[in-house]
Amino acid sequence: TLIFTGVVLGASAAPGPLVPALAGGLAAGTLSCALGAPQANPALTLALLCTHKLGALRGAAVLLAQCAGAVLAAAAARLALPDDARMVTRVSAAGTAGQALCWEIFATFQLVLTTFATTNHEAVPTGTPCLWPPGPASPDLLPQGPFSGGSMNPARSLGPAIVTGIWDDHWVYWVGPVLGAVLAGLCYEFIFAPGASREKLCACLTCRDVTLVETTTPSPSSPSTAPLSAARTPPASQGQGMA
Repeated sequence: TLIFTGVVLGASAAPGPLVPALAGGLAAGTLSCALGAPQANPALTLALLCTHKLGALRGAAVLLAQCAGAVLAAAAARLALPDDARMVTRVSAAGTAGQALCWEIFATFQLVLTTFATTNHEAVPTGTPCLWPPGPASPDLLPQGPFSGGSMNPARSLGPAIVTGIWDDHWVYWVGPVLGAVLAGLCYEFIFAPGASREKLCACLTCRDVTLVETTTPSPSSPSTAPLSAARTPPASQGQGMA
């Protein structure tokens, strides 16, 4: 989170949303290739918690580390940048907090849905070069940048807010990304995922172990397991029973 936030804040000194968008996408892709699947976004971590893919204790530790890394990156960027006010994500003067909130929800939904879908596939074999495009963060930032600053990451907004003391409409950058990420996680796990089922949804809503449901519920493509007595029944009797 320190590396990702530092890169994004450094690029925020450039005018326009293009440079921060490309910097954020390239930083996320590089970190994914180097570290596997690092969690540098509290919204994504909360989505993993809500879908029971992350334990509560580990999730709390990850959230604390993310916020600490963002604050350290913001403190370093403030010393390096001539105008620290540009680091803060703000609602555009031409728009409203409601519009910024909708853009944050929409963009974070796309980002987290893509993340859930891509990490569901098998890992890249060892020795295979990691060819990662600028990432889904880049196209998401371009349309929403003029309205909300294109955060999609509560830690990225929290660090500059603590360092500069500017908290204007800061709630937008927590409610929007978290709501979009949680909705994306739930939609993928219980609608789009290969193992999606009503049993998994009920287990998640009742705070039961989703992995147990995944192992006990047969997938539609798997052949049904017949009882042992039926498997030992002679073909003739099976035909009479069917008749």
